[in-house]
Amino acid sequence: MMGTLSRRIGFVLLLSLPAMAAVSGIVVNQTTHKPQPGATVALNKLGQNGIELIDQAKSDASGKFTINQDVQGPHVIRTAFDGVMYNHMLPPGAPTANLQLDVYNASKQPGATKVAKHMLLFEPSGGQMVVSETFLVTNTGTTAWNDPDNGTLRFFLPAEANGKVDVKATAPGGMPIAAPVSKSSKADVYKVDFAIKPGDTRFDLAYTIPHADGAAYQGKVVTKDENTYLIAPEGVTMTGAGLSDMGQEPRSRAHIYGLKDTSYKIELTGAVAPPPAQSGDAAGEQDSAGPPIEQIMPRLNGKAPLIVALALGILALGFVLLYRAPAAAAPGPAAAKGGNERGRR
Repeated sequence: MMGTLSRRIGFVLLLSLPAMAAVSGIVVNQTTHKPQPGATVALNKLGQNGIELIDQAKSDASGKFTINQDVQGPHVIRTAFDGVMYNHMLPPGAPTANLQLDVYNASKQPGATKVAKHMLLFEPSGGQMVVSETFLVTNTGTTAWNDPDNGTLRFFLPAEANGKVDVKATAPGGMPIAAPVSKSSKADVYKVDFAIKPGDTRFDLAYTIPHADGAAYQGKVVTKDENTYLIAPEGVTMTGAGLSDMGQEPRSRAHIYGLKDTSYKIELTGAVAPPPAQSGDAAGEQDSAGPPIEQIMPRLNGKAPLIVALALGILALGFVLLYRAPAAAAPGPAAAKGGNERGRR
């Protein structure tokens, strides 16, 4: 009698315990549009120590997977397939069952990948110059481009940078992360090992070189860019042959020039305006804390709004050039054709 009662109480207590919420779903190959077996699905926790692996599983013959782990707080699922890693964020409270994780076949060939825009921002100040480059890369195909040996992005790095460059890559729908960089077999050309998935990928890089006001600076474009732009911030004047003046971006007041060639030689005069001086309590706190710290290499994440503004400004200026016409009369077919050609850069 007592034994039966104890078992009943234990059964009731077992039912009252919260069930462990498993992470489950299916891996779908968007290249073949079929479920993908054999993909590695890893559940990771996002904590103060970064990304920590909790558990992982393989997708079965039907592409399905199950990870018997309770999910509390922010997590990320990393799916590895064909040498490429795909991230799927799990915010707090997000469903953890019946997930669909998309992957793609990978190739060492670029396929439908192209550099849609390449922007170079020159910021001289105090005897040195910070060069920030942004590559906006589009992959309109259904295959990821992954070539660890040769890299998926190559860029020119002047010898004056002494091989020091900060590179961040942002996958479609992802966050900026550090990307591996190494020197190629060509002089002053470096390569980035980062898979380019279908969609839009962005590369941001920055390096610092010595600079004297008005001194000539030469560079090269080693990628096949559809559109290349050289940008001088407010307070800096840029001159050089082969530049197409696109005007000033209204928000940042940076001056934008189109470049058609694969090399350039420019002269930069002036300097980036210093940040506005602090006042009030903030200035007092800085004085009490000691001397100010000079930031030589700007953080790339802090330049994100500027780069986005410049990209939008370039598009706007392109439309202005495309439709610019004399007020007296509408342009003829030949003039319209010339305007289209100018507006492409």
